[in-house]
Amino acid sequence: MSNIVHNTKEDHPRVLQNLSSNVRGFRQLAGLSQMALAEKAGVSRRMLAGIEAGDRNVSLAILDKLAAGLNVSFTDLIQAPEAHGEPLVHELAWQGTQAGSQALFVASVPARQRIELWEWVLMPGEQYDSQPDAEGWHEILYVTEGRLTLLLEQQTLTLNQGETHVFNSNQHYAYANRTELALRFIRNVTF
Repeated sequence: MSNIVHNTKEDHPRVLQNLSSNVRGFRQLAGLSQMALAEKAGVSRRMLAGIEAGDRNVSLAILDKLAAGLNVSFTDLIQAPEAHGEPLVHELAWQGTQAGSQALFVASVPARQRIELWEWVLMPGEQYDSQPDAEGWHEILYVTEGRLTLLLEQQTLTLNQGETHVFNSNQHYAYANRTELALRFIRNVTF
């Protein structure tokens, strides 16, 4: 099973530090002992104690169980405490045994009913203009190749390869490729 972070590194990654303090903090806020949370989440108390101490690899499945037991989201558990509520997460969530194998948890927004995943390609000079979506809709954009010009009602942003942006899509907006090269990006729409 995949673990949140491979533990062969000498320094504990920041995500394990976040996880440690977040699990402990949410558990205390809920008024639960380690034993009570372990039973509620269906994990061992020893596993929970290791997670709270920051010295334990944890599978993504265990994280889901802990989040459900604490009635919080996966994001709440791994995000830096000072960033709670922010849509951009940018936390290393998994490293493999081979150099370069990793999963970066980039962004998260709450969704009520639906999530859409889109792959977009805009050729040079192309622009897509959109009407506003209903209240409560968000978009998460991730540029995989090229440069995206995002035109929002209050600002214009330029996103380069590897960059992410989250915005409320209940406004007029447009995607534009103002370069001489193809633009590719991933678009997640959430409601």
